[in-house]
Amino acid sequence: MSGFEIERKFLVKKGDAYKRAAFSSSHIKQGYIPCDYATVRIRTRDDQAFLTIKGKSKDGGLARYEFEKEITMDEANHLFELCHGGMIDKRRYLVKSGKHVFEIDEFYGDNEGLVMAEVELNNEFEPYEKPDFVGIEVTGDARFYNKHMLRFPFILWRGTIPEEYR
Repeated sequence: MSGFEIERKFLVKKGDAYKRAAFSSSHIKQGYIPCDYATVRIRTRDDQAFLTIKGKSKDGGLARYEFEKEITMDEANHLFELCHGGMIDKRRYLVKSGKHVFEIDEFYGDNEGLVMAEVELNNEFEPYEKPDFVGIEVTGDARFYNKHMLRFPFILWRGTIPEEYR
């Protein structure tokens, strides 16, 4: 899959409403291969693996080019050896809301306590319905990029976001 990715990111309010609303969940482990001009990510999602390359963000973090290809678990494990800075460990819940599916990520390790939602759109003006537990928008805020959270995990700055989200 390749093309432009348009997505909005949000913080999720405390509680487990998103878990009750989910129709699916999966465990995700991901690492990043150093690259100056793009984000190169290796991800396993349950028993599948993917290589993803993302270009620089445009429109305040709303859109960027994305290339993604499924790879074997063996290839992913070898590529993980090239990743620097540790791994992101999280559980992703899928929640239907209107015509969209929100991806809710519950982070573990040094990012534990952070829960974020993303929704992918066809264009930046496409309307969408937020579930009640989805709160303030953080699209374009670099603190909430997975790659950034490897170097500056949530545990270091959790006090900078409102109490209802931590």
